[in-house]
Amino acid sequence: MNVRRHISGIAVAAAATLGLGTLTACSSDSAAAGNTDKFDVVASFYPMQFLAEQIGGEHVNVTTLTEPGQEPHDLELSARQTAQLGESDAVLYLKSLQPAVDEAIGQSGVKTKIDAATLTTLEDHGDVEHDHGDEEEGSPEEEEHALDPHIWLDPVKYSEVAEGVGAAFEKADPDHAADYKKNTAALVEKLGALNTSFEEGLKDTDTKVFFTNHAAFGYLAERYGLTQEAISGLDPESEPSPARIKELQEEAKADGVTTVFYETLVSDKTAKTLAKDAGLKTDVLDPLEGITDKSKGEDYFQVMEANLKALETALGGK
Repeated sequence: MNVRRHISGIAVAAAATLGLGTLTACSSDSAAAGNTDKFDVVASFYPMQFLAEQIGGEHVNVTTLTEPGQEPHDLELSARQTAQLGESDAVLYLKSLQPAVDEAIGQSGVKTKIDAATLTTLEDHGDVEHDHGDEEEGSPEEEEHALDPHIWLDPVKYSEVAEGVGAAFEKADPDHAADYKKNTAALVEKLGALNTSFEEGLKDTDTKVFFTNHAAFGYLAERYGLTQEAISGLDPESEPSPARIKELQEEAKADGVTTVFYETLVSDKTAKTLAKDAGLKTDVLDPLEGITDKSKGEDYFQVMEANLKALETALGGK
């Protein structure tokens, strides 16, 4: 593999940002193989970082462009991050979720570019193009932005992505292909068990409708026969209109909705406004765009299990 240094520049920048002290980069412009024992992967945000770490295991050095607690949709890269992106061995991202990342990767010289959006089938869950308001109208990628990017919230689709990432790692770093294959199989098995837990936990409930302030759960709802109602569309910071509040109040009564969900990385003001006016409870349904000390778990599986419990409680699971 074409490795040019021991620790990527992005890892150094991230360490400095996070107060981890100074890291010494044993960098070299030579393309000589073997000057590092790590396969350096840059991940765009947490769900991609988790895949890289689980599949790569001890053979990878994974850094992320999105800091813990940062809303990934709004990410802007520094000139230094953009310049140093090409020093990695591979980059793992989800095209259309973070326009700034897409642009930087397109301009980078990184050899292995893994786009998770190509490893499963994306679907249109309505108005998803408005989730990322930074793009210019009429851009060549405009149609792609109509597709819902939140595939990691469906364990089945996330598993498909994992298999594709594993295959890409095997090809890019063949010396450790056997371990990547083994790690991928283990991850796919765990995701299969998680899918089974969701199927069993949500198959018999009092209602199939849930309210959330961020329309991130379209794939999850479709997979398990639920209906997601977003309070104010795709923008989690916008305020619902009085007419929308009234509409949701009526729907809550008609469909037996008990709970309005909000998420950890944005304000809960909108959800609490509706809940107060409609006499409903509030709880967290985490879109898993990042792990913070407010997350109900330390990794993808723990937070997804917390999401399942929250849905079972809110929907009246038997």
